[in-house]
Formats: sequence, structure tokens, C-alpha cells
Amino acid sequence: MDFRGGVTGQPNRLLRALPPAQWDRLAGDLRRVSLASRTVLFEPGQHIEVVDFPCTCVVSLVTPLHDGRTAEVASVGNEGIVGVPVVIGGSFAVRGVCSVGGWSDRMEATTFIREFENDVHLQAVVDDYLRAVFSQLAQAVACNRLHATEERLARWLLASGDHIGADAFSITYALLAQLLGSKPATVSRSEQHLQAAGLISYQRGRITIVDRRALEAVACECYRVIRSELDGVVQRTAVRFSGA
Repeated sequence: MDFRGGVTGQPNRLLRALPPAQWDRLAGDLRRVSLASRTVLFEPGQHIEVVDFPCTCVVSLVTPLHDGRTAEVASVGNEGIVGVPVVIGGSFAVRGVCSVGGWSDRMEATTFIREFENDVHLQAVVDDYLRAVFSQLAQAVACNRLHATEERLARWLLASGDHIGADAFSITYALLAQLLGSKPATVSRSEQHLQAAGLISYQRGRITIVDRRALEAVACECYRVIRSELDGVVQRTAVRFSGA
């Protein structure tokens, strides 16, 4: 299902921070699509054909290994962009997969490149966002190597809530384990600890953050570092165009 010729409903925060005239121009080339959990947007080396601006979904960028294991290196929600191609026909070294299902505003990659090349203001926003993504990638390397599963699980749950603007969403143990690069049993034990402490609830594949402040205390420092980087992009975009 999609809405062509303009979009309605909850917008992507980064798009929303653009001035009205620029938003109106981009909106005409956007269509709203529904992404189910586990939907693969692109594989490593695959040409990028569309650019997504998540609204109520989370897209994970994961590195797949030859033995079938994966690990998330970045996640994108309503503060970002998925599939920014550097050139027409460009590709990435990661897989893009929807981890929390929801809506996204989508644009053809060729259209995005045209807009990007002709708009210095959009170039500034995209460049700022890409710097934040690279910082997230660097942080993920240290996080996946040094922090315990329970800390990383708390971080991931908090970040996903931020990405969609809600504290309840659906995801399975199996998918969480793949994203965290951990065994399902290990993730299950960590989830049970968080639930026993009254920080979250988990019923029939749906997680609800019950006590966000306490969950932040459990999460590793990476949560605050990454959130600050991504929120900073949206804030700087809003300030940059505040007089437009």
C-alpha cells in the first residue's frame, strides 16, 4: 500500500525540519510504503534503486558473515535516511533490513540524486547526517566488541523507541539475536532480567518499555552518544532553516 503524489500522516523528522518550500518540492516525489519486519531493502553490492525516509519503522544496517551470522552496525528511524547513493547505481557493503515494521516515505534514487545535486542546502543536510552515521558505525564496533548483551539490548530497545517515537513495538527474540550478534538463549535471558526488574514487558512478540529512565541506566554509554549525534542533525537542520 502506498500514497503517491504526496504523503500524509507522521513525517520523517529530518524531512519535517526542512523549510516548507523544500518539503513541498520533495513531497511530490515521495510515496508512502508499508515495510514489514524482516523486509530486505538491499543486499551488499546491490545497486540502490530507492531512498527511504522512515516514519514509523526501523531499518537496520547489518553485516552478514559467510557462516550466516549477522550483526547490526547502524539503525535508522524517523531521524534519518536509508540508501543514500553517492552516485547513480551506487551500492553499500551492508544489508538493509526492516527490523521494526511500519511506514516509510520513499523516493526513487535517481530523483534523490537530482535533488541533491541541484540543492546546496539539501547537500548540507545529507552531509551532516552521513557524518552522524559514520560516527554510529564507529561506536557500533566498540559496542559489539566490549559491551555485554544486556547493555546492548537495553540500548537497542531505547534507540528503536526513539526511531519510531513510541515505547511499544513488535520484534522476535530470533531477530533481536541476529541484530545483536548473540545467541537467542542469551538474548532471552537478558530480556527476562530486564522484565523481572520491571523495565520492560514482553508479550507475544511485542515489547513495551515500562521504565525508560531505569532502562537508560542499564544501557551502555553508546545509547547516549549515538542519540546525541542523530538528534543533533535534526536540530541543526531546523536551526539552519529557521528563517526560511
